[in-house]
Amino acid sequence: MTIARKILVNPDVTPLYHCISRCVRRAFLCGQENAHRKLWIEDRLQELVTIFALDVCGFSIMDNHIHLLLRLDLPRAKAWAADEVVRRWLLLCPPKDRYGKLIVVSAAWLAERARDSQWVEERRTRLANLGWFMKSLKENIARRANRDDQCTGHFFEGRYKSIAILDEASLLATCAYIDLNPVAAGLAPTPEASAHTSIKARVDHCAAQGKLETLKTDSRYTAKVNVEQGNWLFPIKDRRDQNGNGLAGLMRGISLAGYLHLVDWSSRLIRPGKANLSSTVPEILTRLGIDTESWKETLHRLLGPNKKIGSYFGSTNRLNEVATQRGCKYIKNISGRDIPLHAPGTSSLS
Repeated sequence: MTIARKILVNPDVTPLYHCISRCVRRAFLCGQENAHRKLWIEDRLQELVTIFALDVCGFSIMDNHIHLLLRLDLPRAKAWAADEVVRRWLLLCPPKDRYGKLIVVSAAWLAERARDSQWVEERRTRLANLGWFMKSLKENIARRANRDDQCTGHFFEGRYKSIAILDEASLLATCAYIDLNPVAAGLAPTPEASAHTSIKARVDHCAAQGKLETLKTDSRYTAKVNVEQGNWLFPIKDRRDQNGNGLAGLMRGISLAGYLHLVDWSSRLIRPGKANLSSTVPEILTRLGIDTESWKETLHRLLGPNKKIGSYFGSTNRLNEVATQRGCKYIKNISGRDIPLHAPGTSSLS
């Protein structure tokens, strides 16, 4: 039975959601002669993160579907002044007249909108809403594709799938799964060669900043040099101290260099004839408190042909906590059963 999105997406449970949206009938509307649409999607994502109070933590744009790892940031939206909310909303939805022509917005109009507290708060809520983000992404691409094909109709399936990521071990597995999609599908030989993925975008950013050599020699854990600075993607390395001061990131205890090693090692698990695995990566997993064999099993299950069921991904304890909060007896993991990523006697990433 379909569950209402307002129940599935709850920032009090987790701010992180893996979203999957497919083209209608799973047609390859972004493949072959239509591959240029993948760049449309990537460019639109970069545009939307400058408007919404959301971060893109990972993405993979395939021929007939997209994977996104999104992070809600409600405190950021609440901190915006009224005129900032108005400015961002006009970037998203410029006002038009009845003939569809853009209206020149005056300073008086802006001031009047900013004084309308009800209007402002409604837009503030939308600009921190997962559904509005996905709508703004999909509708824009659908309109462009229809003009491209000189046709009308739906481009994406109406409902996207959202999976709540409940703990940091599941978060790391989700990041790797998203970045490994093209490799698993046989579309790319290596993760860093996977076009229109977050892992390639991160490597390309380092190259553009002249920091590729720094990245290669960087610590897998501490990363004193911030090679991710200036990138539009949410950083891998969380640089906040115990008081919450510093630059926020996805995970503590692993740098971008460490993450790249982990994804490369993981890609060799699913690539025929690539069994020469680095001995340093099990050390990374052990340091993060993740069981190596469970990590391998999880990736094979995630990247396998079986349909992913459930709308949550986390440890048994976190699943039980959310079930209690929702008033349910239990909720399903995306695999239909628990994925025990944590090594015995350890906690999640720290």
